[in-house]
Amino acid sequence: MADDIAKGYGERVGYSQSELEEFQIGGHRVRHLERMAEAAPLYSIQVEVVESRHCNSGHEKGQKFILDMDGNFITKLCPKKICVYLASQLIVPVALINERLSEGLEPNDFHFMRYVRCPDTGVECMGYGEVMVKVEVVPRSGK
Repeated sequence: MADDIAKGYGERVGYSQSELEEFQIGGHRVRHLERMAEAAPLYSIQVEVVESRHCNSGHEKGQKFILDMDGNFITKLCPKKICVYLASQLIVPVALINERLSEGLEPNDFHFMRYVRCPDTGVECMGYGEVMVKVEVVPRSGK
């Protein structure tokens, strides 16, 4: 199964045969693909705005963004506008979730970055606005 998953991934992203062989060295990337393939149909990553003040992009408390387990926004399940400054803060929590899944661990049981803030400091600190979101893994609809 591992070879099939690696081969399918390699074909999807356009690896040459030598790149595919190099990709499989060490086994960690293949293990990651296997575990992510198991999790992908079961879970999504949900980002929910829990605080928002004066956001220029219009993010409001209660607004949700849904990502697949690879960290891709599912655009039909997201607001029409997503602030690049806020989206950039999702790198670490999504990576933590992916790492936990690839090691067979509970994806939501990470210590840091469950909540992240956009880097804007708010009007009181010479900024413009501020937004905080909660990041968590949730069951996919219907699962």
